[in-house]
Order: sequence, then structure tokens, then C-alpha cells
Amino acid sequence: MRTEDTFLVQGGRTLAGAVTPSGNKNEALPVLSACLLTGGAVSLANVPLIGDVLVMADILRGMGVRVDADGGDPHAWTVNAEAVTGDEMDPRLFRRLRAAITLAGPLLHRCGKVTIPIPGGDKIGKRRIDTHLLALQQLGAEVFEEANAYLLRARHGLHGADILLDEASVTGTENILMAAVCAKGHTSIYNAACEPHVQQLCRLLNAMGARISGIGANRLEIDGVSELGGAAHTIAPDYIEIGSFIGLAAATGSEITIANIVPDDLRMMLMAYRKLGIEPEIEGTSLRVHGRQHMKVVSDFRGAIPKIESAPWPGIPADIVSILLVTATQCAGTVLFHEKLFESRLFFTDRLVGMGARIVLCDPHRAVVVGPSPLHGDHLTSPDIRAGVALLIAALCAEGESEIDNVYIIDRGYEEIDRRLNALGAGITRLAR
Repeated sequence: MRTEDTFLVQGGRTLAGAVTPSGNKNEALPVLSACLLTGGAVSLANVPLIGDVLVMADILRGMGVRVDADGGDPHAWTVNAEAVTGDEMDPRLFRRLRAAITLAGPLLHRCGKVTIPIPGGDKIGKRRIDTHLLALQQLGAEVFEEANAYLLRARHGLHGADILLDEASVTGTENILMAAVCAKGHTSIYNAACEPHVQQLCRLLNAMGARISGIGANRLEIDGVSELGGAAHTIAPDYIEIGSFIGLAAATGSEITIANIVPDDLRMMLMAYRKLGIEPEIEGTSLRVHGRQHMKVVSDFRGAIPKIESAPWPGIPADIVSILLVTATQCAGTVLFHEKLFESRLFFTDRLVGMGARIVLCDPHRAVVVGPSPLHGDHLTSPDIRAGVALLIAALCAEGESEIDNVYIIDRGYEEIDRRLNALGAGITRLAR
């Protein structure tokens, strides 16, 4: 992954063919953290080879964990944390990866203490970690603030607790789960996140010997066990990537089949696409977007302007809002987007306006899109993973040529996106600058 790479994109092409989504990025990262909970080997299949996952693997290796690809399949890994040589993470790597905070719970169990540098990740607004720290304190951890880090220590071990999260934080829920599975006694987590990747983490932990019930609900019950063992686990397909391919197909008027989907993970996302006049068809574990979509915003009752708003699961995932928004620029009608979680996620809309889109950014959380708008090529910069792919979609449906800088940010979340889209007929050239 080279930070200087640029995409040169030829717009206006119609794509066609089939694509298979990568493993879920937001599942792979906490699953790798969970491997620290056992000295046994954990076999992982369908690991996405993306920037964030490779950084997490390097962080683990820096603590003495063996992370090896299995044989001829680069997406199959074996992780063995039998020897954990330290509880301090490389601050340089840690600050590149927000999800590295999920190492805190496992390291408290293995080492009794952990030093957490200030987390990094996408610049999409304030991203507090109070939920993690407050809940870990309830499990018995002491928290000490230092200049550029937090020191967490469990001198007397971790114990079960009755925890009400102040927000349904995904990484917060994952961290607390991993701290609680080997804590003494019973833990209840209320207002827990229940996204598909949280459910998958629970299933892996149970396969390792944990006792978690309530999977898929916002109240999780955990009976602590003395130790966990090795396990085998397959990472689910990335439903955000699937949603990105749906938006790409619709915006470019292309017919694309997406294989290996989990239909239940897509229900609310598909409801949002239907508001834009887009109706993919699901057949078993495949989804097809036909080339001639209605592409007209469906008004609410009495002709009211509809609203697409992000919400905790099973609501519309915040990570898909950027993709839905750029797709809406190609649909006839007016729609309001409300991204409730991050106050900087919608700032990328100024790039779309520069390409010809009609968008009013009402405030940091709300934008009105009026379409359809013919887009033209432009020189763009990717500000975060999802906005980067949204801009790539805009460039693919625009007339003329676009240049996108900072594509390493896209590489952090989408595996070889240029090669995979070129196989469908896109014209994307990766330039090393």
C-alpha cells in the first residue's frame, strides 16, 4: 500500500459482470484482537487483504504474535498468540488504525495492563473512547491518563459487572465483550451494539469456549470462563462493500451481480436504495442490480421529501451514507440525508458540488440532494475510506477524466478495488507518484 498512489479514472463507461465481496473489514479487525485471548491457534478464512487489516497484523507481530498465511490462499490466516511479549503497542501503527483500541480488553486479560496511545483512523469527526474506558473501569480496570496515552491496569484481575453503555458503540461493545469473557463472574451489557460484525465476533468467542448469550440483541449476557482455546472462523462478506457495489451499479447504469451475500445483513440498506428508485434482486446468496433502474426518488406520503438517516443496527449503517448520497445525485427528485453520528462525514460533498452535483449542506450532519445532475471529471482527494469510494463512484459516472489522490485511504478498506472494477469494464489506472 503506497501512500503516493493516484487513480486516473475514465468516466462514462457502463460496467457489467460479477463480483465477490471481500471479508468484512469491521469484523476482521476485532477478530484479530480476539486471538490474543488464547494461547491456541485461531484459523481465519476470508481475511480481507486491505490496509487496515495489514496494519493490525503488524501491531500483533510487534507483540510477539505469529500471524501466518496458510498455504496457497492469502486470505486464510493462522494466528497464534501463545507468546505475547509485551502490552505496549507501536504508537505509530496504533494511530493509523482506530480499531486497534479493541486490543485493550484482550491485553488486560493476558497481561493485566495495557498502554493505549491516542487512537487514529478516519478524520470524520470527534471519536470519543469514553465508552470503552468507563465500562472497563466497571470490570475492574484502573485508568490513568498520560500525555499521549492511557494506562489501563487490572491489578486484581477483571470481574463481571452490570454495564449500561452510554452509547451503542460498536468497538466499545467488542472491547467489553473481550474483556468480560474471561472475567470472573457474570457480565450484562445493556445498550450493546448488535451489528453483524459484533454478532460474528460473539460466534468466534463462543467457538473458542466463551459463554455469550443474546447474540443479535442489544443486551448481551456473558458468563466468564477461566480460559479460551483455539478455533476456526470464516469472516462474513462485507455488507458495506456490497452496498457500495449496488450504488456503483445504479449510478453508472450497469448490470452487476454480487455473489456470496448474507441477505439479512442488507435489509435496511436495500430499503434505503428503494427510496432512490433502485430495486436489486436477490436470488439465494446472490444479488443482481439490473442496468435499467427507475432512479427516481420515492416521496413520502402526501408528497413529502423523504429522509435517509443513519442509525445503530438494524438502522442504516453510517458507513453507507456517503455511497447512498452520491447515488442520489443520479436520481430524479429531492432527498434529505441525515448522518447523525459523525459531524465531518458529509464535508466531502463540496467535491461533488465541484463536479456538478446539486447539494445543499445544511449543517455538518444534514445535506439535501436534488437530482439528477450530470457530473464532470475533476481533480479529487479522498478524505476517508467511504467518501473515497463515493468519489470513485462519482468519477466513474462522470463525463471525462478524473484524478483521485490519497487512494491509499481507499485501499485501507477495499481490496484491490481498481483491479476488481476494471474486470467489470471500468477504466481506472493506478499511478505511482
